[in-house]
Amino acid sequence: MKNSLYSILIMAGMLLFSCDDSLEMFPLDKPSSSTYPSNENELQMAIWGCYGALWLGTNYSMAMPALLDITTDIAWERAEVSMQSIGNGSHDVNNAWVVELWKNHYIAIGRCNYLLDNIERAKENTNPTVYERIKSEARLLRAYHYLMLTEVWGDVPLLTKTLSLSESQIPKTPKKEIVDYLIKEFDEAASALPVSISSSEWGRVSKGVALGLKARAALYNKMYDVAANAAKEVIDMGEYRIDDSFEDLFKSATQANSKEMMFFINYKEGYRTPGVVNGCTSRMGGGYSSKIPVQATVDSYDCIDGLPIDKSALYNPQKPFENRDPRMGYTIVVPGSEYMGFQFETHKDSVECWNYKTTPATRVANQDALNPYASFSGYVWRKYDEISTPNELYSSETSFIILRYADILLMYAEAKTELGEIDNSVYEAINQVRQRKSVNMPPVSNKTQSELRSVIRKERKCEFAWEGLRWSDIRRWSIAEKVMAGSLYGRPPRGYANAAPQIDENGTPNYSMVPNKNEMRVIELRAFNKDRDYVLPIPRIETETNPALIQNPNY
Repeated sequence: MKNSLYSILIMAGMLLFSCDDSLEMFPLDKPSSSTYPSNENELQMAIWGCYGALWLGTNYSMAMPALLDITTDIAWERAEVSMQSIGNGSHDVNNAWVVELWKNHYIAIGRCNYLLDNIERAKENTNPTVYERIKSEARLLRAYHYLMLTEVWGDVPLLTKTLSLSESQIPKTPKKEIVDYLIKEFDEAASALPVSISSSEWGRVSKGVALGLKARAALYNKMYDVAANAAKEVIDMGEYRIDDSFEDLFKSATQANSKEMMFFINYKEGYRTPGVVNGCTSRMGGGYSSKIPVQATVDSYDCIDGLPIDKSALYNPQKPFENRDPRMGYTIVVPGSEYMGFQFETHKDSVECWNYKTTPATRVANQDALNPYASFSGYVWRKYDEISTPNELYSSETSFIILRYADILLMYAEAKTELGEIDNSVYEAINQVRQRKSVNMPPVSNKTQSELRSVIRKERKCEFAWEGLRWSDIRRWSIAEKVMAGSLYGRPPRGYANAAPQIDENGTPNYSMVPNKNEMRVIELRAFNKDRDYVLPIPRIETETNPALIQNPNY
């Protein structure tokens, strides 16, 4: 049988909970699928299997939400052709990454459905509070995967039980119907989930996560009143707060101490470890520089006076990284900065750089200038890529964040702004994010609705770069065709742009008036079909094995 969605869902329980193919109906070395789960311990095992589906990924085992950023205007992938083609608009129904993304989300849904289909087997042998918590966790995780599916594909099959072969030919469910279902699922999950999570259970979802994902589902679908109310519930809980240190949010050694982290994918060396770092790191740092930020990302960050670089008197094209929003340096490794014990410099004439690992520092051959596969843009990501131990270059323990409190605050501000209900609580929410101690950008106040909309869009771009949220942001704002099409730029190989580009209300640079634009490296020429590319194609194998599935328009 072909490896389609339907075979995946039918066999999902076996992927996680199977017995072997012997004649023994009740194997002695593992649970039997005919009785599993039968008690509280087995329920705990089963829900960890559902959490485990969050780890499913491709390309250096990276979390798949992060890889979505590569297909947007803020990043680029050198090594993975299937992701490249989504970014440049040449993808089709056979795209390998599209197939993996679809498959992995439905594997996850299959695991949750298996547990929910069979959870009553354990009810009599499980503490009632634990039972309801695990049931709610499974419902929340399933709803999260459906939220991702609807964001990427729009209408998709809504499957809330394990399918038999006779049930496998089903059509897509309208996105609105799915979203309404998700809002209800998040609400009901919230009622049985704990407010606080102990350190021994770090990584499990809470009531705040359920309400936060409800806010996200509502905001992404322009249900602004629902989004504002859900986000406000999280704010009023008082359980979360903005971390003083922006950079510490993305380091394995400090994440566990943060009250800003809400929903995330945990990694542990020897168990589940992604190769995030070596796929993104500088050549001098031992990595491949294949997943990189682009010039437009760098230029989106304001100066410390709160003005964009084309408006600020503090911006100096000869020293473009000075006097900038500190989040730029925490998110992106810029030329001239120290990174992983070396001077990071991508000017092609900088054939040597400083090695700060020696005392005193010594000059060594600079692979970030000499290696033909060093960063094509002249930049690499710092976010998530600051290692705590040498082993993390290949087995990072840094958790990937799906939802954090800063997003709750900015979702609340955006929903209230779109409703025209701009009050002090909106400014306070934005300024909590902008004015964390390590960032301390000027506060926002006294804005019109359109001005505040611009502030929030730019804030989200700079705050959440490389966190997997950009795909949905540029689509729900209907700006994808504006920001995706055209030349994708890196820095000039021997210098910088000698004037600031024009920055629009969404924080998007326009380089047409930069005098030395022709010296800037063109990484890629991109196209975006607004009548097609707001969603991805359904994988060809899915439409072939299920004729009831109608392909998305113009694929």
